[in-house]
Amino acid sequence: MAARKDGIPQPAAAGEQSGWAQELLEHLRPAGRDVRRVVDWLARTVHGSVALRDDTGTLVAGTGLALDENLVADVTSGRIASAAWEDGERHLRLVQVGHPSRTWALAVSRDTPFDRHSADVITHTAQVIELLLTAGETTAAGQRLRRASADLRLAILQLLMVEDTVAARRVAAGLWPGLLEADTACVYVVESEPARRDRLAEEALDSTEEEALVVRCPAMDGHVIVVSPREATAGDLKSLVERHPDTFLGGSVWQSLARTATAYGQAVSALAVARFRPDKTAVYAERTHPERLMDPTALRGWTARLLRPLDTVPHHTRAELLATTRLGLEFTAVNTAKILGVSRNTVRARMERVENMLGADFDDLTARAVVHLALHTQFNLQDGQAGSAFEAPVPGLAHLVSGPAVRAWAGELLERLDPDARPLRRTLRTWIAAGGNAERAAQLLGVHAQTVREHVRSAEPVLERQLLAAGTDLYEVVLAHLALGDLETPVFAGPVPTSPPG
Repeated sequence: MAARKDGIPQPAAAGEQSGWAQELLEHLRPAGRDVRRVVDWLARTVHGSVALRDDTGTLVAGTGLALDENLVADVTSGRIASAAWEDGERHLRLVQVGHPSRTWALAVSRDTPFDRHSADVITHTAQVIELLLTAGETTAAGQRLRRASADLRLAILQLLMVEDTVAARRVAAGLWPGLLEADTACVYVVESEPARRDRLAEEALDSTEEEALVVRCPAMDGHVIVVSPREATAGDLKSLVERHPDTFLGGSVWQSLARTATAYGQAVSALAVARFRPDKTAVYAERTHPERLMDPTALRGWTARLLRPLDTVPHHTRAELLATTRLGLEFTAVNTAKILGVSRNTVRARMERVENMLGADFDDLTARAVVHLALHTQFNLQDGQAGSAFEAPVPGLAHLVSGPAVRAWAGELLERLDPDARPLRRTLRTWIAAGGNAERAAQLLGVHAQTVREHVRSAEPVLERQLLAAGTDLYEVVLAHLALGDLETPVFAGPVPTSPPG
């Protein structure tokens, strides 16, 4: 409103009206959505003091005002929509502000009476604040829903990692019907800079249309894990990698859901190859594994004998120890704990218990590789024949790995390193014997520790195996050295063998 010289109010000019309205609308832009800023703007515009209070009386924005609490209660309860009164020299106005979950009160105080102009500004500002509060509530609810969904997806992955497919399907069925109904699936790992991971995870969810299990890896900040029963997922993820620089994709072969942990290891292994591929993608090659070249009956019997000390504990405890150790041999204790959703002390305690029961030393890479072979065999060769293995003499490890087929495989694998002018093979053997410790290997070789790391890293693309991170790839290389006699066979202080050790 404007005023003539005689004090009679006049309607505000159109320019003045559009001026404050335009300023108010600016607060609805994405960059300007802040309730506190709107309240401050209102105070300046009407030349007064403003307070925004919720239904508990808490000041949310603005300045504290002495108000008639009965009127405030009437407004926030919805009994009245607005109120205006005078308190001495002050003129006050209360306006109801709607909210998805409760009603708030917008209070304005100034020294001069409210005219039509100031009343319009207050009314429209209350509407803008209502929109902002509603949008904020919707955004917050969306964020809570996304966090809850992400937590559930992680919980499902953790259940799959410990082979509890029944529980995993039960959890998934309520929110993502049909997601895990298939018996087999592929596991993919998308690798990027940690800062870009959230965006990649959201794009992966969109591109797979929530027909895949997409999880932000709890162990590796730059990894997104995707478990999918759909063949089309591979193409969706390849398109995703093409759109983003410095992003890589590793995929497993088709595995049963119970072998999700194995498939995940394959996908991580494929990443080591993807980093050297022009298209930045790689699928795990179904290569010849050393255990497949051994006599299945002898291997099964040897496995049962090695793991026999664990048969003395209750079945559920044994399953827990074996599942934790399988993952603990693939990853660090910290990352295993994140994958399983337990503390790292729990992981270490379980693995130390297995160490003590088997008489093994997990600081020794050869011992880790041997136990890994036994656990892998137990999981993959369960066909009801293990019990009969005790009826006949069981060969030792040296016999298992010294067969012609295994030695031929080992020779072909390690001979790939020979064409390099650098002594990659000698460095790798020494590094393994030193427990994967570059400093200790460097002392034995008389070189710098960085040289050792560079040689091991250079061997990775040649062998097509990831070596610097413990896991199946590294343990296969260790077994190759054992097969050729390049490393000493580890000694276990476990049960008395039924035949002389190999």
